[in-house]
Amino acid sequence: MVLVDGKIAVEEYYNGHTANDTWQWNSAGKTLVTATTGIAQQNGLINIDNKVSEYLGIGWTNTTVQQENLITVKNLLSMTSGLNDEPQLVVKPNLTYLANAGTRWAYANVFQRLMDIIEKTNDAEFEIYFNNELRNKIGMTGSWNNGLIYHIYNSDARSMARFELLASQNGKWEGEQIINENFFKESKTTSQSINPSYGYLWWLNGKSEYMLPSSQTKFTGELVSNAPEDMIAAMGKNGQRIYIVPSKNIVIIRMGEATGSGDNFELSSFDTIFWQKFNEVVN
Repeated sequence: MVLVDGKIAVEEYYNGHTANDTWQWNSAGKTLVTATTGIAQQNGLINIDNKVSEYLGIGWTNTTVQQENLITVKNLLSMTSGLNDEPQLVVKPNLTYLANAGTRWAYANVFQRLMDIIEKTNDAEFEIYFNNELRNKIGMTGSWNNGLIYHIYNSDARSMARFELLASQNGKWEGEQIINENFFKESKTTSQSINPSYGYLWWLNGKSEYMLPSSQTKFTGELVSNAPEDMIAAMGKNGQRIYIVPSKNIVIIRMGEATGSGDNFELSSFDTIFWQKFNEVVN
């Protein structure tokens, strides 16, 4: 689906899928957690500069108190907690120390503790808070599949497009500022110096280097070299994509079955192929 100036320009479904079918966002849904965290902060429930232990209590990790006290909410948003990123299951025995918070970037499931923080501070399940404060206000549908390892959002394509439009307008929807504008702008800018291509669970193009999940390697160049430099993206396994290009006022979503590109991580050859084809049409 392609939207230009906030209106649908292209909407196509394939392989028997229809506009009413739902699909999992996979890791593209991390940005929904970012947005909800921003709402919780503007509502006075949390401060992203505070220690996580202020909300979850001392002992939420399997580290020393001194190591744990270095981890802030912002570290969870920026993937710089310093905790072991290899285990997928976010339970205390797996949350072991690798580095001081803020000194190591690693893509990990520990970001899910943000959902726990929101639950603790508003005395309601994360999904209820998310629905009341975000989903319902912009007319989205869908629900969270809270599995043992992954918390994945499922919705139809138009609901993903609604969130994408909200993000493209820095948290504003039909004249109402749903999410603090400064927070939303901050979330879509470099969050730390280790991986400049990462904001608060958003991927950023146009930077001089980038890192990828399950790796400590730094790659030189832009995240997607043939995409616009100002592109901001939410990326999920099997090609779930949100692309926002502010300079062109274009937003694009792709959701559905695996792209068949042979690589199923957040960044894949699909991104390069898509932008090659898209550029041929619009340029």
